[in-house]
Amino acid sequence: MTDRRLKRRGATVAAFVLMWSGPTVAEPAGTVIPSCATPPSLSAIEATLDRSAVRVEQREPLTIVAMGSSSTQGVGASAPLMSYPSRLEQELKDRFPDVEIRVLNRGVGGQDVGEEILRLSKDVIAEHPELVIWQVGTNAVLRRDSLDADQKLIRRGVDLMKEEGIDLVLMDLQYAPRVLARPAWDEMERIIEDIAHRTHVGLFRRFQIMQEWDRRQQLAPAAMIGADGLHMTDASYGCLATELAEALAWNWWSHSLAAMKSQRRAADAVAKPDRLGNIAVVSNPRQH
Repeated sequence: MTDRRLKRRGATVAAFVLMWSGPTVAEPAGTVIPSCATPPSLSAIEATLDRSAVRVEQREPLTIVAMGSSSTQGVGASAPLMSYPSRLEQELKDRFPDVEIRVLNRGVGGQDVGEEILRLSKDVIAEHPELVIWQVGTNAVLRRDSLDADQKLIRRGVDLMKEEGIDLVLMDLQYAPRVLARPAWDEMERIIEDIAHRTHVGLFRRFQIMQEWDRRQQLAPAAMIGADGLHMTDASYGCLATELAEALAWNWWSHSLAAMKSQRRAADAVAKPDRLGNIAVVSNPRQH
């Protein structure tokens, strides 16, 4: 962490505090504004990640599997420890020092959707993770224009993981020259977003986040994409890990606040004063 420790999303924090007037809920530790910070509207993971949120809230061990191809494996990074999964693990440990967190890198360079689904059982489900981050779609776009089969395969993979009760976040394409040169990139973006919406799983908008970095030249003078026009660099992998950790932390924190609000309402419903100020005990309807 740098010395530029500034609180992020102050308005969001204030809104949560106003909604909950009970015991103080700690803001996620380590919230910073790095040079690669993007607007919350781009980085937010909107779907509720119940299973992993409960593990963090209860300070129980948390296993995350990063599934994908070369940009999960870390092609373009100077060393394996510079890949986004390795750096994500450290970012999350910094934010949640009381939680034992593992991020397993299950990226295999060059693999397509169908190949990844074939190894879901061995590389993902067998690890019994609470959360999977599935980086998907780039190799399909690089290899073909028709994505009908890919759409069905992605949906099948999502369904398989949901059947296991695993929290899931889909990570879409990287914003890179070789991707933009292919005619189907926008269709794949639409497919991934639509599947995430219809199946109520998380979506991490890597493409739009990297597009914003490029537009604002936030990583300069470091390169965002390597000389091959496709793979990310140490700088962009690091920023990806930071933004993803921030998005997960705020998702889990919001879940805790929502749970507290629900408990507060349930407690308030037990005893209600009448017009004279007398307390009328409300019985539990399940007891009848």
